[in-house]
Amino acid sequence: MVEEMAKRAKEAARMLAQASTQGKNQTLLRLAELLWQEREAILAANHQDLEAAESAGLSPAMIDRLTLNEARLASMIEDVRKIVSLEDPVGEIFDAKKLPNGLQVRKQRVPLGVLAVIYESRPNVTVDAAILAIKTGNAVILRGGSEALNSNRALSSVVRRALEETGLPAEAVQFIDDANRELVNRLLKLHEYIDMVIPRGGAGLHKLCREISTIPVITGGIGICHLYVDDSADLEKAIKVVRNAKVQRPTVCNALDTVLVHRAIAGKFIPPLVQTLAADGVRFRADPQALEYLPAFSTPVVQPAGPDDFDTEWLSLVLGIKVVDGLDEAIEHIAEHSTAHSDGILTENYAHARRFVAEVDSAVVYVNASTRFTDGGQLGLGAEVAVSTQRLHARGPMGLRELTTFKWVVEGEYHTRA
Repeated sequence: MVEEMAKRAKEAARMLAQASTQGKNQTLLRLAELLWQEREAILAANHQDLEAAESAGLSPAMIDRLTLNEARLASMIEDVRKIVSLEDPVGEIFDAKKLPNGLQVRKQRVPLGVLAVIYESRPNVTVDAAILAIKTGNAVILRGGSEALNSNRALSSVVRRALEETGLPAEAVQFIDDANRELVNRLLKLHEYIDMVIPRGGAGLHKLCREISTIPVITGGIGICHLYVDDSADLEKAIKVVRNAKVQRPTVCNALDTVLVHRAIAGKFIPPLVQTLAADGVRFRADPQALEYLPAFSTPVVQPAGPDDFDTEWLSLVLGIKVVDGLDEAIEHIAEHSTAHSDGILTENYAHARRFVAEVDSAVVYVNASTRFTDGGQLGLGAEVAVSTQRLHARGPMGLRELTTFKWVVEGEYHTRA
């Protein structure tokens, strides 16, 4: 099954790579129309998945990720239209030069080829991955989680319909409509057809892909995210940033997991922070020094941090608090516990900000901003297929440019090498 899909994707990728920007944009605009026209069917399919998820006892975080509604569908459609408005990177020429021997040399941006995107829970990834692939001339094989099977089936069907109606190969976007996990193992071995694997899910999925795949894998999307509150920070503004990073959408990878607080301002900052966020339903895991400032709070709200709490991606309304002696200890803690996703400093000290940026080796490093901005749309990419935390090829949110590579083009006048 997956072998035949991969072969068809390879053929479709060759055709799609030659499509004009206008042709690809027409497909995306038609997709935007169809997503709204077919919203009742899409939401009905999602309702089936939600009922099954609740019956299976999935966590509130997982159910939130799984949920579609008209507002989220409208946001999805807006992302499609944003991609249309963005410049097509395919064909871009850069690093052009003329060599002393007269050869004209340049690099020219081209699609990667065939992508395999393996993901869990979020059905919006079906559309995000498809539109980014189409715009960049890549074919894509999609494999969503079993919990979102009906939603992903409905969405991928609409994408393929948009391709067919606008004259592009429908096989450029294929969905593995089977929850059998063995199919993933087989997919990860098809290096003769597939050029890149992008897993979007938990640590187990990333580990599986790294260990089994014979295809290059882009890893990321697991975020143990930190904000360090420096002794020079504006504390009132800092509480607002921490609250946004934790509460605005706690079930995503760029939500805050741990706040590190300079000892000099811990007594002034930690109690009002806890009081403010507790009203939002946040529960806290505090180290022994942070607990000293919180005697007035009951056990359900504040608990001692356990041995693994600072290595946990909460994906819920839980926040770790740790008191540190200063910037050195904050940087050391992040180096030990961060997943190199999104980490930041809240400070009025320029030298501290510059040092934090220089020494914290995360995909996205923040100064006086919420970690929630680690998102392709928020950072001007229109949408993203994943957030990469590795160093090769792409890092951070992966938008259009990150789904391309380049080839050298050399033009001569019947040159021969001496």
